[in-house]
Amino acid sequence: MTWALDHLGDILARAAQHAWLAGLPLVLGLVIAVPLGWLAARQPRLRAVLLTTTGLLYTIPSLALFILLPPLLGTKILDSINVIIAMTVYTVALLTRTVADGLSSVDGSTRQAAVAMGYGAFARFRAVDLPLAVPVIAAGLRVAAVSNVSIVSVASLIGISQLGYFLTDGYARSYPTEVWVGIVACLLLALVFDLVIQVASRVLTPWTRAVAA
Repeated sequence: MTWALDHLGDILARAAQHAWLAGLPLVLGLVIAVPLGWLAARQPRLRAVLLTTTGLLYTIPSLALFILLPPLLGTKILDSINVIIAMTVYTVALLTRTVADGLSSVDGSTRQAAVAMGYGAFARFRAVDLPLAVPVIAAGLRVAAVSNVSIVSVASLIGISQLGYFLTDGYARSYPTEVWVGIVACLLLALVFDLVIQVASRVLTPWTRAVAA
């Protein structure tokens, strides 16, 4: 505890960087996964191809991806953009199926009612399908957020500054306290992400609270 208090400023700075590296890809991945998931939900023939292809992206080892991206992008090994792109790839891999399942779970009669009210395809997607799919998508986001926080820590092996530094530095110095600080800090950050997603989901789905009441 004393070590953590003495290094609180460094911990918070690295936590902020960790949150940026894990959070921005979560947003970017969702933006990309929504149209891909919509296409998979609307086109049964493409569903298997899209979901299999995006799912395979998650099997790429994170450290290998962090190392391979710089020569492909023309960036430096320590550029944070490499981590952001890699984490966006993993987020898309996790969320595309979730979005497709969420949109497919919308009741057919609800869609028919929306069409009867004059909603076009895009308007129905924006006002009906996507809002009703939010609980399912939010569940996938929670998984992706925890995964991102965990995988980002691996980037410390190539020198990217974030909470994973405490894991590698503590191990190198045989100092378990520092390692535990890194682990606990990652857990707390994951909990913060999870809480934010849950709150956002509740705000975007007020009808679920009404039904519960």
